[in-house]
Amino acid sequence: MAVVIAALLPVFLLIVLGFILKRTLIRPETQWHGLERLTYYVLFPVLLVQTLVKADLSKVPVAGVGGALLLSVLLMSLLCLALRPLLARASVDGPAFTSIFQGATRWQTYVALAVSGSLFGDLGLALASVAMVAIIPLVNVFSVSVLAHYASPEKRSVGSIVMTVVCNPLIWACAIGLALNVTHIPLPKLWHEVADALGRSSLAIGLLVTGAGLHLEGIFRPSLAASVALFLKLVLMPVIAVALGVWFGLSGSNLAIVTACAAVPTSSSAYVLARQMGGDAPLLAQIITLQTILAAITMPIAIALVA
Repeated sequence: MAVVIAALLPVFLLIVLGFILKRTLIRPETQWHGLERLTYYVLFPVLLVQTLVKADLSKVPVAGVGGALLLSVLLMSLLCLALRPLLARASVDGPAFTSIFQGATRWQTYVALAVSGSLFGDLGLALASVAMVAIIPLVNVFSVSVLAHYASPEKRSVGSIVMTVVCNPLIWACAIGLALNVTHIPLPKLWHEVADALGRSSLAIGLLVTGAGLHLEGIFRPSLAASVALFLKLVLMPVIAVALGVWFGLSGSNLAIVTACAAVPTSSSAYVLARQMGGDAPLLAQIITLQTILAAITMPIAIALVA
């Protein structure tokens, strides 16, 4: 447990620092928005490409890690949809349900990669990157579809949903990195030097941006919807992922990576999607903040139990 906490502590300290900076040194929202776009479209994709290019994937259970996380997201999505009638009877409306859905199924990639790298170095980064290939397309399709059905005032076409996923830079980065790894295409030394420099900064900036986006309003009196999302994501999702990981024959560091990816809080980009498509954005902000705070407690416990 002490080793796991020591690895996770820098991650959550950077999130706290981002929260403090947003309220002291860097107050303008536009500056944080610029940093978020820089990380999302440049720094983070470069890190993913470089990590996958250098990874020796022949010695790791890619199918097991990706399969366990893919199925866990699928099962959680189906569970959320099955709970919809019960939540409706509890006065949870359509927009609020979409926030529960995103809060239960999406994952904070910055935290997942930072934790995986802190615990297991380059191997952890590589496995977490592979997990992203499995998860990101699925959660994007599901989230957009659920928002379009339950919240959006204007129903989106299948084509627009597909384009949302196709235009995701993280998916392209994973695909390019895997293609370069499989084909063994040599890259110039200059690429590696630039990519390593950009990659080192991406996780730190991403975690600062995550902290800057936290909202403390109402966290001491969470709503029923927020409480449901907390339980589903921080408790039930890791349990499902670990069970599937064991079923796939994973153990040790591989199972710990699956647990870490499943136990992270939901993505801060879910808030942006909720605002764009008519979801309950204030509720989702509360869910993201509570999950990020509580994950500092639940993640070390979950990882220590399987490591």
